[in-house]
Amino acid sequence: MKKLLFSVAVIGVLFSCQQQKKADLIVINANAYTVNSDFGMAESFAIKDGKFIAVGTTKDIQQKYATLKTIDAKNQTIVPGLIDAHCHFFGMGLQQQKVDLTGTKSYDEVLERLVAFQKEKNTAFITGRGWDQNDWKVKEFPTKEKLDKLFPNTPVAVRRVDGHALLVNQAAINLSKLTKDTNVSGGEIILKNGKMTGVLIDAAMRFINIPQASKKEQIQALLDAQKISFNLGLTTVDDAGLSQQTIALIDSLQQSGDLKMRIYAMVSVSDQNLDHFLSKGIIKTDRLNVRSFKVYGDGALGSRGAAMKQPYSDRKNHHGALIFEPKKYQEIANRIAASDYQMNTHAIGDSANAYILKTYASVLKNQKNRRWRIEHAQIIAPEDFKYFDNIIPSVQPTHATSDMYWAEDRVGKKRIKGAYAFKDLLSTYGKIALGTDFPVEKVSPFLTFYAAVVRKDLDNYPVNGYQMENALTREETLKGMTLWAAYANFEEHEKGSIEVGKFADFVILNQNIMEVEGTEIPNTKALATYVNGEKVK
Repeated sequence: MKKLLFSVAVIGVLFSCQQQKKADLIVINANAYTVNSDFGMAESFAIKDGKFIAVGTTKDIQQKYATLKTIDAKNQTIVPGLIDAHCHFFGMGLQQQKVDLTGTKSYDEVLERLVAFQKEKNTAFITGRGWDQNDWKVKEFPTKEKLDKLFPNTPVAVRRVDGHALLVNQAAINLSKLTKDTNVSGGEIILKNGKMTGVLIDAAMRFINIPQASKKEQIQALLDAQKISFNLGLTTVDDAGLSQQTIALIDSLQQSGDLKMRIYAMVSVSDQNLDHFLSKGIIKTDRLNVRSFKVYGDGALGSRGAAMKQPYSDRKNHHGALIFEPKKYQEIANRIAASDYQMNTHAIGDSANAYILKTYASVLKNQKNRRWRIEHAQIIAPEDFKYFDNIIPSVQPTHATSDMYWAEDRVGKKRIKGAYAFKDLLSTYGKIALGTDFPVEKVSPFLTFYAAVVRKDLDNYPVNGYQMENALTREETLKGMTLWAAYANFEEHEKGSIEVGKFADFVILNQNIMEVEGTEIPNTKALATYVNGEKVK
């Protein structure tokens, strides 16, 4: 009798094992926000071949799936892999090899960092990024006299934090054969008392011949950027403006397995790049998606390069400028509209936004699923919000909390009401894609979340939040960093939520970002980051 019972038990166990499906990884006891259509929750999920194969309760998943690897989340919060809908991933990586000027509180501090950098590196051409005159006591553009004294023979070219202004010394000017009389369209050579100050705005920056990074430096830049991003829970980045060469390098590193980051590559618009990529068509792998062009509509608000309908409130008779002649945008849009590619245009000022939106409307002729994007959509006139009914707003919440100290000085009390208007944009289109624009802002997506929801700086200023009528809810913000960002990339069926059939990209957090006090949001950390079910952090 005992032998019979034992046999029955063994047969039962074997039968049970045969009924269980195999998984590569099971996560149990989780507090997972799936970000599916009903914004549901899950305790557990199973992964096989890099994709979610089941999502449900711990009991059900353990009963139905067998695996050699199980992660007990111990009720920690899990969210889908985070997507940065607008950044400069490659540029941020390159910046790790250059002088960092972010956070400098004066021009003298900028000079101190340049001297210290050159003492350590002794480079033939000093480059870097991060200065912002709006953070200085004297909120004026610097001039190059001190630079010329410190570096009489070594060229220096350092970008403003937004990348739309460049400070150069005379050695760099001489090398590039630039003069104060050089004709510049779409930018400006800043003069003082009839002499060059060394500050160049937007298109004027192109005249400076900055040495290109070597292939070894480019590879290191991509790997450095990947490490930084994975550590912060990012699993997909939309790199806003890449060359053919860089895209080819990214593809080769992804194919070799060295670069695991998923990249939505916006191609830098040029006649050559349009010819090349439009003839090739969409390029799509599991980790690389090339189906969009990045176009610059205007400059930045901080450097007064953003194109405004009326003059700047703090600079008489100055409107900023479009980067190209107006007819060029029409030509570019017509070419892209005749393809399956997406057009993503940087537009900051209300004039640039209005012109680009109207150009989009004229060439798309009410095509409803082209998903063309306005990158930044920073200042919108009241009469122009309606154009976003068919155009995706791609915004960076930390721009609002970085610019809030001086933005009203630039545009005045009336126009500022249409600035950083995330809720109004969301209400018009129904979705909004969120990013950081790093390295213009810090990489952390948790600061993006904080700025979108709380709209304060890290010192709790302003007390009641900045223009809180345009704050987003936590649910809207998480969607903007996951599912809606995926939608903006035509990838909502493969990522952006924890659902069966999608890539197993997810992040385990140290706290519940959906419930902690607002002031605690910036303290959120990614404890672990997974891409395709593989731990990458």
